[in-house]
Amino acid sequence: MKKLQCVVVAALLVAGVLLQGQTVEGPIRIGFLVPLSGPYAQNGRDILNGFLLLLDEIGYRAGGREIQLLAEDTEGIPAVALTKARKLVESDGVHLMAGGLLSSTGYALAPYIDSMQIPMVYPVVSADDLTQRRGSKWIVRTGYTGSQPNHPFGDYAYHTLGYRTIATIALDYSFGWESVGGFQRTFEEAGGRVTQQMWTPVSVHDFAPYLAQISRNVDAVYALFLGRATLQFMRQYEEYGLKDRIPLIGAGTTTDEHALPFMGDEALGVITALHYSAALDSPANRAFVSAYRARYNKLASYYAESMYSGGKWVIAAIEALDGQVDDREVLLNALRAARLTDLPRGSVELDAYGNPIENVYVRRVDRVNGELQNTVIDTFPRVSQFWNYNPAEYLAQPLYAR
Repeated sequence: MKKLQCVVVAALLVAGVLLQGQTVEGPIRIGFLVPLSGPYAQNGRDILNGFLLLLDEIGYRAGGREIQLLAEDTEGIPAVALTKARKLVESDGVHLMAGGLLSSTGYALAPYIDSMQIPMVYPVVSADDLTQRRGSKWIVRTGYTGSQPNHPFGDYAYHTLGYRTIATIALDYSFGWESVGGFQRTFEEAGGRVTQQMWTPVSVHDFAPYLAQISRNVDAVYALFLGRATLQFMRQYEEYGLKDRIPLIGAGTTTDEHALPFMGDEALGVITALHYSAALDSPANRAFVSAYRARYNKLASYYAESMYSGGKWVIAAIEALDGQVDDREVLLNALRAARLTDLPRGSVELDAYGNPIENVYVRRVDRVNGELQNTVIDTFPRVSQFWNYNPAEYLAQPLYAR
Protein backbone atom coordinates (compact mmCIF):
# COMPACT_ATOMS: atom_id res chain seq x y z
CA MET A 1 0.00 0.00 0.00
CA LYS A 2 2.78 2.42 0.94
CA LYS A 3 4.50 1.68 -2.34
CA LEU A 4 1.28 2.42 -4.25
CA GLN A 5 0.84 5.73 -2.39
CA CYS A 6 4.36 6.78 -3.37
CA VAL A 7 3.62 6.02 -7.01
CA VAL A 8 0.41 8.08 -6.87
CA VAL A 9 2.20 11.04 -5.28
CA ALA A 10 4.96 10.88 -7.88
CA ALA A 11 2.40 10.77 -10.67
CA LEU A 12 0.67 13.84 -9.27
CA LEU A 13 3.93 15.73 -9.10
CA VAL A 14 4.77 14.81 -12.67
CA ALA A 15 1.34 16.04 -13.71
CA GLY A 16 2.23 19.36 -12.12
CA VAL A 17 -0.16 19.25 -9.18
CA LEU A 18 0.93 19.50 -5.56
CA LEU A 19 -1.00 17.77 -2.79
CA GLN A 20 -1.94 21.23 -1.46
CA GLY A 21 -3.79 21.94 -4.71
CA GLN A 22 -1.17 24.35 -6.10
CA THR A 23 -0.01 24.16 -9.71
CA VAL A 24 3.64 23.53 -10.39
CA GLU A 25 4.58 25.72 -13.34
CA GLY A 26 7.40 24.96 -15.68
CA PRO A 27 10.01 27.42 -16.90
CA ILE A 28 9.24 30.44 -19.05
CA ARG A 29 10.91 29.63 -22.36
CA ILE A 30 12.39 32.54 -24.30
CA GLY A 31 13.52 31.90 -27.86
CA PHE A 32 16.56 33.91 -28.86
CA LEU A 33 17.69 34.61 -32.43
CA VAL A 34 21.11 36.15 -33.18
CA PRO A 35 24.03 35.60 -35.58
CA LEU A 36 26.71 33.70 -33.70
CA SER A 37 28.71 32.85 -36.82
CA GLY A 38 29.51 34.76 -39.99
CA PRO A 39 30.60 38.39 -40.46
CA TYR A 40 28.30 39.74 -37.73
CA ALA A 41 29.05 37.13 -35.08
CA GLN A 42 30.66 39.68 -32.75
CA ASN A 43 27.55 41.87 -32.88
CA GLY A 44 25.40 38.84 -32.15
CA ARG A 45 27.64 37.72 -29.32
CA ASP A 46 27.37 41.16 -27.71
CA ILE A 47 23.57 41.00 -27.96
CA LEU A 48 23.53 37.58 -26.32
CA ASN A 49 26.04 38.66 -23.66
CA GLY A 50 23.84 41.57 -22.65
CA PHE A 51 20.92 39.24 -22.04
CA LEU A 52 23.03 36.66 -20.20
CA LEU A 53 24.33 39.38 -17.88
CA LEU A 54 20.79 40.42 -16.98
CA LEU A 55 19.60 36.84 -16.49
CA ASP A 56 22.56 36.18 -14.24
CA GLU A 57 21.72 39.27 -12.17
CA ILE A 58 18.17 38.02 -11.56
CA GLY A 59 19.18 34.40 -11.01
CA TYR A 60 17.27 33.23 -14.10
CA ARG A 61 13.96 33.79 -12.31
CA ALA A 62 11.10 36.25 -12.77
CA GLY A 63 7.49 36.26 -11.64
CA GLY A 64 8.22 33.26 -9.43
CA ARG A 65 9.26 31.06 -12.36
CA GLU A 66 12.51 29.88 -13.87
CA ILE A 67 13.65 31.57 -17.08
CA GLN A 68 14.96 29.21 -19.76
CA LEU A 69 16.84 30.72 -22.70
CA LEU A 70 16.91 28.84 -26.02
CA ALA A 71 19.42 30.53 -28.34
CA GLU A 72 19.71 29.86 -32.07
CA ASP A 73 22.34 31.03 -34.55
CA THR A 74 20.82 32.87 -37.54
CA GLU A 75 24.21 33.31 -39.27
CA GLY A 76 22.99 36.79 -40.24
CA ILE A 77 20.91 35.21 -43.04
CA PRO A 78 17.15 36.00 -43.12
CA ALA A 79 16.16 32.56 -44.46
CA VAL A 80 18.12 30.82 -41.70
CA ALA A 81 16.52 33.10 -39.10
CA LEU A 82 13.08 32.12 -40.34
CA THR A 83 13.92 28.40 -40.13
CA LYS A 84 15.24 28.82 -36.58
CA ALA A 85 12.16 30.81 -35.56
CA ARG A 86 9.91 27.98 -36.75
CA LYS A 87 11.92 25.54 -34.64
CA LEU A 88 11.66 27.69 -31.51
CA VAL A 89 7.92 28.27 -31.86
CA GLU A 90 6.64 25.01 -33.33
CA SER A 91 9.06 22.49 -31.79
CA ASP A 92 10.40 24.10 -28.62
CA GLY A 93 7.14 25.83 -27.64
CA VAL A 94 8.66 29.12 -26.50
CA HIS A 95 6.42 31.67 -24.79
CA LEU A 96 8.02 34.61 -26.60
CA MET A 97 11.04 35.42 -28.74
CA ALA A 98 13.70 38.12 -28.69
CA GLY A 99 16.81 39.11 -30.58
CA GLY A 100 17.64 39.74 -34.22
CA LEU A 101 20.24 42.06 -35.72
CA LEU A 102 19.98 43.02 -39.39
CA SER A 103 16.96 44.96 -40.65
CA SER A 104 16.60 42.46 -43.48
CA THR A 105 16.12 39.71 -40.91
CA GLY A 106 13.60 41.82 -39.01
CA TYR A 107 11.48 42.33 -42.11
CA ALA A 108 11.73 38.64 -43.06
CA LEU A 109 10.54 37.42 -39.65
CA ALA A 110 7.59 39.81 -39.28
CA PRO A 111 4.99 37.89 -41.37
CA TYR A 112 5.76 34.65 -39.54
CA ILE A 113 5.58 36.33 -36.12
CA ASP A 114 2.19 37.78 -37.01
CA SER A 115 0.90 34.48 -38.40
CA MET A 116 1.88 32.60 -35.22
CA GLN A 117 0.71 35.44 -32.94
CA ILE A 118 3.73 35.21 -30.67
CA PRO A 119 5.31 38.22 -28.95
CA MET A 120 8.73 39.16 -30.32
CA VAL A 121 11.04 41.75 -28.79
CA TYR A 122 13.39 43.51 -31.21
CA PRO A 123 16.14 45.14 -29.12
CA VAL A 124 18.37 45.94 -32.12
CA VAL A 125 16.47 45.45 -35.40
CA SER A 126 15.95 49.01 -36.61
CA ALA A 127 13.91 48.54 -39.80
CA ASP A 128 11.77 51.68 -39.88
CA ASP A 129 8.55 50.27 -41.26
CA LEU A 130 8.16 47.61 -38.54
CA THR A 131 6.69 50.37 -36.37
CA GLN A 132 5.42 52.56 -39.17
CA ARG A 133 3.57 51.71 -42.40
CA ARG A 134 3.90 47.93 -41.98
CA GLY A 135 3.58 47.90 -38.22
CA SER A 136 3.29 44.50 -36.58
CA LYS A 137 0.98 43.96 -33.64
CA TRP A 138 3.19 41.21 -32.22
CA ILE A 139 6.56 42.97 -32.45
CA VAL A 140 7.71 45.19 -29.59
CA ARG A 141 10.74 47.25 -30.49
CA THR A 142 12.89 48.37 -27.55
CA GLY A 143 15.79 49.72 -29.64
CA TYR A 144 15.27 52.35 -32.34
CA THR A 145 14.55 52.93 -36.03
CA GLY A 146 17.47 53.44 -38.39
CA SER A 147 16.36 56.95 -39.28
CA GLN A 148 15.56 57.97 -35.68
CA PRO A 149 18.99 59.19 -34.50
CA ASN A 150 19.83 60.44 -37.98
CA HIS A 151 17.00 62.95 -38.15
CA PRO A 152 18.47 65.16 -35.42
CA PHE A 153 22.00 64.38 -36.62
CA GLY A 154 21.34 65.74 -40.12
CA ASP A 155 20.13 69.00 -38.62
CA TYR A 156 23.13 69.02 -36.26
CA ALA A 157 25.59 68.48 -39.11
CA TYR A 158 24.32 71.61 -40.83
CA HIS A 159 23.67 73.98 -37.94
CA THR A 160 26.31 72.94 -35.39
CA LEU A 161 29.09 71.27 -37.39
CA GLY A 162 28.65 73.80 -40.19
CA TYR A 163 28.76 71.37 -43.12
CA ARG A 164 27.10 72.31 -46.39
CA THR A 165 28.00 69.43 -48.75
CA ILE A 166 28.32 65.78 -47.79
CA ALA A 167 29.06 62.46 -49.49
CA THR A 168 27.50 59.33 -48.00
CA ILE A 169 28.77 55.75 -48.09
CA ALA A 170 26.78 52.94 -46.48
CA LEU A 171 25.91 49.26 -46.53
CA ASP A 172 23.46 48.47 -49.32
CA TYR A 173 20.43 47.18 -47.42
CA SER A 174 17.46 48.61 -45.55
CA PHE A 175 19.41 49.77 -42.47
CA GLY A 176 21.76 51.74 -44.70
CA TRP A 177 18.99 53.20 -46.84
CA GLU A 178 16.85 54.26 -43.89
CA SER A 179 19.72 55.71 -41.85
CA VAL A 180 21.10 57.70 -44.78
CA GLY A 181 17.56 58.70 -45.76
CA GLY A 182 16.81 60.17 -42.34
CA PHE A 183 20.11 62.07 -42.29
CA GLN A 184 19.75 63.38 -45.84
CA ARG A 185 16.20 64.58 -45.29
CA THR A 186 16.93 66.87 -42.37
CA PHE A 187 20.37 67.92 -43.64
CA GLU A 188 18.90 69.07 -46.94
CA GLU A 189 15.84 70.63 -45.33
CA ALA A 190 18.27 72.72 -43.26
CA GLY A 191 19.96 73.92 -46.47
CA GLY A 192 22.73 71.37 -47.10
CA ARG A 193 23.26 69.04 -50.06
CA VAL A 194 24.21 65.38 -50.28
CA THR A 195 26.24 65.47 -53.46
CA GLN A 196 27.27 61.79 -53.61
CA GLN A 197 25.77 58.50 -52.47
CA MET A 198 27.68 55.22 -52.54
CA TRP A 199 26.35 51.81 -51.54
CA THR A 200 28.56 48.83 -50.72
CA PRO A 201 27.61 45.15 -50.49
CA VAL A 202 26.90 43.84 -47.00
CA SER A 203 29.81 41.42 -47.54
CA VAL A 204 32.23 44.16 -48.68
CA HIS A 205 35.93 43.44 -48.04
CA ASP A 206 37.74 46.19 -49.95
CA PHE A 207 36.71 49.84 -49.98
CA ALA A 208 39.36 51.03 -52.43
CA PRO A 209 36.97 51.33 -55.42
CA TYR A 210 34.58 53.45 -53.37
CA LEU A 211 37.15 55.66 -51.64
CA ALA A 212 38.63 56.54 -55.02
CA GLN A 213 35.26 57.96 -56.06
CA ILE A 214 34.80 60.32 -53.11
CA SER A 215 34.85 63.94 -54.20
CA ARG A 216 37.59 65.94 -52.53
CA ASN A 217 35.31 68.99 -52.59
CA VAL A 218 32.74 67.86 -50.00
CA ASP A 219 32.77 69.23 -46.45
CA ALA A 220 32.43 65.79 -44.84
CA VAL A 221 31.74 62.11 -45.46
CA TYR A 222 28.88 60.32 -43.68
CA ALA A 223 29.54 56.57 -43.24
CA LEU A 224 27.43 53.68 -42.02
CA PHE A 225 29.11 50.34 -41.32
CA LEU A 226 29.28 47.69 -38.60
CA GLY A 227 31.11 44.49 -37.77
CA ARG A 228 34.22 43.67 -39.77
CA ALA A 229 33.26 46.20 -42.42
CA THR A 230 33.61 49.20 -40.14
CA LEU A 231 37.13 48.17 -39.07
CA GLN A 232 38.21 47.80 -42.68
CA PHE A 233 36.57 51.05 -43.75
CA MET A 234 38.14 53.12 -40.99
CA ARG A 235 41.63 51.77 -41.74
CA GLN A 236 41.35 52.34 -45.47
CA TYR A 237 39.84 55.79 -45.06
CA GLU A 238 43.02 56.85 -43.25
CA GLU A 239 45.35 54.92 -45.58
CA TYR A 240 43.90 56.78 -48.57
CA GLY A 241 44.81 60.07 -46.91
CA LEU A 242 41.18 61.11 -46.54
CA LYS A 243 41.01 61.45 -42.76
CA ASP A 244 43.14 64.60 -42.66
CA ARG A 245 41.40 66.13 -45.67
CA ILE A 246 37.70 65.36 -45.22
CA PRO A 247 36.07 65.04 -41.76
CA LEU A 248 34.31 61.74 -41.15
CA ILE A 249 30.93 61.51 -39.45
CA GLY A 250 28.33 58.78 -39.46
CA ALA A 251 25.78 56.47 -37.94
CA GLY A 252 26.44 55.28 -34.40
CA THR A 253 27.33 51.72 -35.41
CA THR A 254 30.37 52.99 -37.32
CA THR A 255 32.25 53.73 -34.09
CA ASP A 256 30.24 51.54 -31.75
CA GLU A 257 32.05 49.87 -28.88
CA HIS A 258 31.79 46.43 -30.50
CA ALA A 259 34.50 47.63 -32.90
CA LEU A 260 36.03 50.71 -31.24
CA PRO A 261 38.59 48.84 -29.06
CA PHE A 262 40.07 47.34 -32.25
CA MET A 263 40.54 50.75 -33.88
CA GLY A 264 43.44 53.15 -33.52
CA ASP A 265 44.05 56.80 -34.25
CA GLU A 266 42.05 56.48 -37.46
CA ALA A 267 38.90 56.75 -35.32
CA LEU A 268 39.87 59.86 -33.36
CA GLY A 269 37.56 62.81 -33.90
CA VAL A 270 34.87 60.88 -35.78
CA ILE A 271 31.43 62.18 -34.78
CA THR A 272 28.36 59.92 -34.77
CA ALA A 273 24.86 59.82 -33.29
CA LEU A 274 23.10 57.02 -31.43
CA HIS A 275 20.85 56.42 -28.43
CA TYR A 276 23.69 54.99 -26.35
CA SER A 277 27.36 55.44 -25.47
CA ALA A 278 29.36 53.40 -23.00
CA ALA A 279 30.81 56.73 -21.83
CA LEU A 280 27.44 58.02 -20.57
CA ASP A 281 27.98 59.30 -17.05
CA SER A 282 24.94 58.07 -15.14
CA PRO A 283 24.62 55.68 -12.17
CA ALA A 284 22.72 53.09 -14.23
CA ASN A 285 25.24 53.13 -17.06
CA ARG A 286 28.30 53.12 -14.82
CA ALA A 287 26.91 50.05 -13.04
CA PHE A 288 26.13 48.30 -16.31
CA VAL A 289 29.49 49.05 -17.93
CA SER A 290 31.33 47.93 -14.80
CA ALA A 291 29.36 44.68 -14.54
CA TYR A 292 29.78 43.97 -18.25
CA ARG A 293 33.53 44.54 -18.13
CA ALA A 294 33.87 42.38 -15.02
CA ARG A 295 32.03 39.48 -16.65
CA TYR A 296 33.35 39.67 -20.22
CA ASN A 297 36.59 41.66 -19.84
CA LYS A 298 35.55 44.08 -22.57
CA LEU A 299 33.76 47.37 -23.14
CA ALA A 300 29.97 47.27 -23.38
CA SER A 301 28.67 48.01 -26.88
CA TYR A 302 25.33 49.42 -27.91
CA TYR A 303 24.40 45.88 -28.98
CA ALA A 304 25.04 44.59 -25.46
CA GLU A 305 23.13 47.48 -23.86
CA SER A 306 20.24 47.00 -26.27
CA MET A 307 19.58 43.42 -25.20
CA TYR A 308 20.32 44.12 -21.55
CA SER A 309 17.66 46.85 -21.68
CA GLY A 310 15.38 44.79 -23.91
CA GLY A 311 15.71 41.99 -21.38
CA LYS A 312 14.68 44.36 -18.61
CA TRP A 313 11.58 45.08 -20.68
CA VAL A 314 10.80 41.37 -20.88
CA ILE A 315 11.38 40.82 -17.16
CA ALA A 316 9.21 43.83 -16.24
CA ALA A 317 6.33 42.33 -18.23
CA ILE A 318 6.77 38.90 -16.63
CA GLU A 319 6.86 40.41 -13.15
CA ALA A 320 3.76 42.50 -13.86
CA LEU A 321 1.91 39.27 -14.72
CA ASP A 322 3.31 37.35 -11.73
CA GLY A 323 4.75 34.86 -14.20
CA GLN A 324 1.41 34.06 -15.89
CA VAL A 325 2.64 34.37 -19.47
CA ASP A 326 0.82 31.54 -21.22
CA ASP A 327 -1.78 33.87 -22.73
CA ARG A 328 0.25 35.43 -25.54
CA GLU A 329 -2.00 38.45 -25.99
CA VAL A 330 -1.90 39.27 -22.28
CA LEU A 331 1.89 38.98 -22.38
CA LEU A 332 2.04 41.24 -25.44
CA ASN A 333 -0.05 43.89 -23.67
CA ALA A 334 2.23 43.72 -20.64
CA LEU A 335 5.27 44.24 -22.86
CA ARG A 336 3.68 47.27 -24.49
CA ALA A 337 2.63 48.72 -21.14
CA ALA A 338 6.10 48.54 -19.55
CA ARG A 339 7.80 51.84 -18.67
CA LEU A 340 11.48 51.77 -17.70
CA THR A 341 13.45 54.66 -16.25
CA ASP A 342 16.63 53.00 -14.96
CA LEU A 343 18.17 51.83 -18.24
CA PRO A 344 21.84 52.47 -19.03
CA ARG A 345 20.81 54.69 -21.95
CA GLY A 346 18.27 56.67 -19.87
CA SER A 347 14.49 56.67 -19.64
CA VAL A 348 12.51 55.04 -22.45
CA GLU A 349 8.82 54.83 -23.25
CA LEU A 350 6.96 53.40 -26.23
CA ASP A 351 4.95 55.58 -28.56
CA ALA A 352 1.52 54.62 -29.88
CA TYR A 353 3.20 52.65 -32.67
CA GLY A 354 5.34 50.51 -30.37
CA ASN A 355 8.65 52.33 -30.88
CA PRO A 356 10.83 53.92 -28.17
CA ILE A 357 10.93 57.62 -27.45
CA GLU A 358 14.44 58.18 -26.08
CA ASN A 359 17.49 60.41 -25.99
CA VAL A 360 19.84 60.62 -28.96
CA TYR A 361 23.47 61.34 -28.12
CA VAL A 362 25.98 63.01 -30.41
CA ARG A 363 29.34 61.34 -29.69
CA ARG A 364 32.95 62.13 -30.63
CA VAL A 365 35.70 59.51 -30.49
CA ASP A 366 38.35 60.57 -27.97
CA ARG A 367 41.19 58.76 -26.27
CA VAL A 368 40.69 58.81 -22.49
CA ASN A 369 43.12 57.07 -20.14
CA GLY A 370 44.58 55.23 -23.09
CA GLU A 371 41.24 53.88 -24.32
CA LEU A 372 39.03 55.08 -27.17
CA GLN A 373 35.55 56.16 -26.14
CA ASN A 374 32.46 57.80 -27.63
CA THR A 375 32.42 61.03 -25.62
CA VAL A 376 28.94 62.54 -25.50
CA ILE A 377 29.17 66.12 -26.77
CA ASP A 378 25.46 66.86 -27.21
CA THR A 379 22.07 65.36 -26.38
CA PHE A 380 18.70 65.50 -28.13
CA PRO A 381 16.15 64.56 -25.44
CA ARG A 382 13.12 62.36 -26.02
CA VAL A 383 13.49 61.81 -29.76
CA SER A 384 10.54 60.18 -31.52
CA GLN A 385 10.80 57.99 -34.62
CA PHE A 386 8.93 60.84 -36.36
CA TRP A 387 11.38 63.54 -35.16
CA ASN A 388 9.52 66.88 -35.35
CA TYR A 389 7.18 65.78 -38.12
CA ASN A 390 3.45 65.14 -37.83
CA PRO A 391 3.11 61.32 -37.71
CA ALA A 392 0.19 61.20 -40.16
CA GLU A 393 2.02 63.39 -42.68
CA TYR A 394 5.25 61.45 -42.16
CA LEU A 395 3.55 58.10 -42.80
CA ALA A 396 1.95 59.46 -45.96
CA GLN A 397 5.45 59.78 -47.44
CA PRO A 398 7.29 56.75 -48.85
CA LEU A 399 9.76 54.76 -46.79
CA TYR A 400 13.38 55.87 -47.12
CA ALA A 401 14.86 53.70 -49.85
CA ARG A 402 17.93 53.32 -52.02
